[in-house]
Amino acid sequence: MATDVKPTRKNLMAIEDRIDLSERGHDTLEKKRDGLIMEFMDILDQAQDVRSGLSEDYEDAQEAIDIARAMDGDLEVRGAAAALETHPEITLQSHNIMGVVVPQIESSKVKKDLGERGYGVMGTSARIDEAADAYEELIESIILAAEVETAMKKMLHEIETTKRRVNALEFKLLPELKENQEYIEQKLEEQEREEIFRMKKIKNKKEEEESEARKETAAEPEEQPEGEVAVTSD
Repeated sequence: MATDVKPTRKNLMAIEDRIDLSERGHDTLEKKRDGLIMEFMDILDQAQDVRSGLSEDYEDAQEAIDIARAMDGDLEVRGAAAALETHPEITLQSHNIMGVVVPQIESSKVKKDLGERGYGVMGTSARIDEAADAYEELIESIILAAEVETAMKKMLHEIETTKRRVNALEFKLLPELKENQEYIEQKLEEQEREEIFRMKKIKNKKEEEESEARKETAAEPEEQPEGEVAVTSD
């Protein structure tokens, strides 16, 4: 409340400084919010492409494994999968987008040559090889999707946080500060008018006293000099 603020020039200067700082902070946050939204839209477009590619890769992998199971048998497919000796490796790093730390996932040993899959090349069919290729593609799509989706969620959270801070400054803090500023300015003007009125009264009273003093001085009889005798006629 404005009435809770003591109307002094020191408080007025402090409030003016806070208003200036808050307005500059508001402008900075608005620019950050707009920049984050632009970055988010780019990531959103990328996420839509990744989701579409992930869905396609999943369907391709599912179709390939179904064909391999149907033609070579489930036991043969499981045996080929169990022969895998080297597993994918994930390295998690991060990078900064306008102050938001988002993950950067690097993968290795996902796609393998035929000789690196562990099963005998002569003992399996091309259908199992195709299923393995399809699932390696799917794993890479999953890793990319995880990176993009996580970045998108972090960006969205930061946008919402920044928007709340912008709104708090614009609709709460700044109006309250300006209300306090206006209240103090009005009170100081009232005090100044009262002081001017009081000084005028003091001045008028002093002038009246001086005027009365002059009148009293003018009304007093003149004293005759010593040794002089008043002459009267009969």
